[in-house]
Order: sequence, then C-alpha cells, then structure tokens
Amino acid sequence: IVRLDGVDAFGRANEVAIVKVPRALPRLIPMPQKIAGKQRLFVSISSIVRAHLAELFPGREVTEFSQFRVTRNSDLAVDEEDVINLRMALRQGLHHRHYGQAVRLEVSASCSAVLANVLLQQHGLPQQALFRVKGPVNMVRQMQLIDLVDDPALLFSPWKPAWPRQLVAGRSVMEQMRKGDVLIHQPFEDFDAVLELLREAVNDPQVLAIKQTIYR
Repeated sequence: IVRLDGVDAFGRANEVAIVKVPRALPRLIPMPQKIAGKQRLFVSISSIVRAHLAELFPGREVTEFSQFRVTRNSDLAVDEEDVINLRMALRQGLHHRHYGQAVRLEVSASCSAVLANVLLQQHGLPQQALFRVKGPVNMVRQMQLIDLVDDPALLFSPWKPAWPRQLVAGRSVMEQMRKGDVLIHQPFEDFDAVLELLREAVNDPQVLAIKQTIYR
C-alpha cells in the first residue's frame, strides 16, 4: 500500500493506492553474479517494487510505502448430510475461503497510522487486530531459500521414519488392531502401516466400507 501526493494524468488526486503482486511471481530473486560476486545474495520482490514505485505512478510523489498481510477466516462449514455432492461443495468452499472474513492485519513496523487505519477500515477490523512486524510480513515466503540455495550442507539429513513400535512388521495390521488400538506418531513412525491397513481392507471380503477422518 502506498500514499501518494499530487495528481495523475487524468487530474485525479487519490491519496492511497494498493499495488498487488501476482502470486505467480517469486518472492525472492537471486542477484546476478556481477553484483553478488562469490556471495549468494537475494532481493525480495517487495524491495524491487518499492524501488520502482515512481514508474508505476508517473507524475506522482510516493510519500509512504508499507507491506501488509491480511489473515482471513478459512474454516469450511460443510454439512455432508445437507449437500448432494460433497466433492463439489468442498471445491466451492476452498475457492471462497480466500474471501472469508478478515481476522488479522499485519503491516510493516514503519507503517503510518494513516495507512494502517485505511486498511483496518477497508477490512472491517478493530485496532486490536493490527500487528506491526519488523521485517517481512510473511516469513513463509523465506522458505523459497531452500530451493534457491543448492547446498546440502545447509539442509537437514533426510529423515527415515521407523516402523510403528506397536505393530509387528510382516503380520496383518487388521489382526493386530483387533487386540487393541494402535497409535502411530508421524512423521517419526512410518505411514506405510496405514497404507498396509488400507490394502488389507480393500482385499478383505468382510469389509463393507472404509471411513477416515482427514485433518487438513
């Protein structure tokens, strides 16, 4: 979000504008070797946008700039007994959750009260929902560094899960479950035990249905 001074080519004097960066664009961009030298340097796309704001608003003076992030309520309220096509209902719910009720607003620590209040009013949020962040407002974007820096020394060793302690490998999982409940702790214990259970259930003529509770 930016705060502007002056008027544009059409004589409009709007004071605030929002620059939306497409999700398809990378949030971290490697610097060319002629600049980085032997180092591996990256620049955030927000810094690039900030450096070229004057080109986006010719004839205007950019007086303020701030990143912001809105967190929305993304709960899916789908009653499988009231819908005919559960798959379609879930698909529509996943699409519309991007437009859910705003619950939190994060802005840069240097964001002025004027811009912060504009965003709060725009999203119908109280002052208590405003959080000022020192640094990037979305640290999840920094996860791209894992793919951008190809250096095994900076990565954790691959984790190989163990077979669940409550189950004996090579024996029927269903038979062992009849003796008592089995708790598998993932990712520390292997998910293959669950797959083996499903394979047995699919091939067992006594099984009428397979029901699972999936936590997203």
